[in-house]
Amino acid sequence: MTVAAHDEVLEALDGFSGALYRPGDDGFEDARRVFNGMIDRQPAVIAQCRGTADVVAAVNAARDSGLEIAVRGGGHGVAGHAVCEGGMMIDLSEMRGVHVDPASRTARVEPGVTWAELNREAQLHGLAVTGGTVSTTGVAGLTLGGGFGWLMSKHGLTADNLLSAAVVTAAGNVVTASAREHTDLYWALRGGGGNFGVVTSFEFQMHAIGPTITGGLIAHPIDAAGDLARFYRDYTADLSDDLGVLYGLVHAPDGSGMKLAALVVCHVGSHEQAQRELAPALEFGEPAMAQVGPMPYPAMNQLLDGAYPKGSLNYWKSSFLESLSDRVIDTAVTQFLSCPSTTTAIALEHFSGAATRVPVEATACPHRLPGYNLLITSVWSDPSTSDANIAWTRDTMKALAPDLESRSYVNYMSEDDGGDRRTRDAFGPNHERLLSIKRTYDPDNVFHLNQNIATEA
Repeated sequence: MTVAAHDEVLEALDGFSGALYRPGDDGFEDARRVFNGMIDRQPAVIAQCRGTADVVAAVNAARDSGLEIAVRGGGHGVAGHAVCEGGMMIDLSEMRGVHVDPASRTARVEPGVTWAELNREAQLHGLAVTGGTVSTTGVAGLTLGGGFGWLMSKHGLTADNLLSAAVVTAAGNVVTASAREHTDLYWALRGGGGNFGVVTSFEFQMHAIGPTITGGLIAHPIDAAGDLARFYRDYTADLSDDLGVLYGLVHAPDGSGMKLAALVVCHVGSHEQAQRELAPALEFGEPAMAQVGPMPYPAMNQLLDGAYPKGSLNYWKSSFLESLSDRVIDTAVTQFLSCPSTTTAIALEHFSGAATRVPVEATACPHRLPGYNLLITSVWSDPSTSDANIAWTRDTMKALAPDLESRSYVNYMSEDDGGDRRTRDAFGPNHERLLSIKRTYDPDNVFHLNQNIATEA
């Protein structure tokens, strides 16, 4: 970016009420860093917005100057699309307002809010909506990608609970998308990612949850990993919508590197119902540790936070399984035994209940079939081991490939999972409609740092 072009952009941002950071400014380094430590990019300017007018000014200035745009909400996306090289990072992290209306059981949420922050406000009224399994995840990115979480069997995906959104389009217009206006855009925002504009406000339908739920962790020695996975397969065949269960091949959190197999459980029904439904999981085998009991819902949402510290190096792969075969179980366990990092995990998220009762075409997110989402989260801290960790992750995914479906969840896709074919797989039968909507709201593909629906396709 030339000095003249740089000055032109700053002049276009005259009256901008937020902070503007350029390389070398105090605060620039902190502002450009995102959750995934593998992402190291230098924007020409960071526009840290305070409100919708700032977002409009930033979009207009970047578009008119030909600057590439990256949009940061929580900055938690593993692909690192929240920051660009040499362009403008539109930083929404300071837009963190939350307003909960307990009478209507709705919440209006700005795009810099994390799930920990939304849960804190909503739980004052005993309310929640499906949020990520890690509370440091941003509300914006999770929602726009669909939104998997502990409550999806009970209340559907996060996107299923989106009532409306205020959006700044590529043309710099501010529109409201809902079931009553800009209905195509509303459909696309519920799972189509950041392809269609910058969302500056989300309105959610909230639900009565907590304040106390039943949850926790049941860990077994790694020698029992296969048996526990087979139990998990049978156990999840007939669960109530109140119970979410995740199976994981994990490492002990004490840094010892001890490998474990674990079940993480979240039950939002009555204590008596939870005791009945969780009894088989608690009684199976000989757990090395079982810590399951009443806890505040926000504590459940924070249970896995320590495994994903900001700045750690992350490389993820995921795909769906219609069923959990012995071959998948045995392959996953065998691969995990050779894992080079003591902070990496392989997880199986059970997909059932309310999330699967929504028609595929009802929202942009097409993932509605019962089954499992397999997720490999490779996490490490030493950059000199990056090649080994990435190679292991790819090898593990290749070994599991014969049993995996082609579709993927956009929020779990790494930087190298882009490209037209993978994007089409991610959006499945909804891709063509998304492409049509993209051509309406962003015909020049201004917003392309995402799992991109390219308008020239």
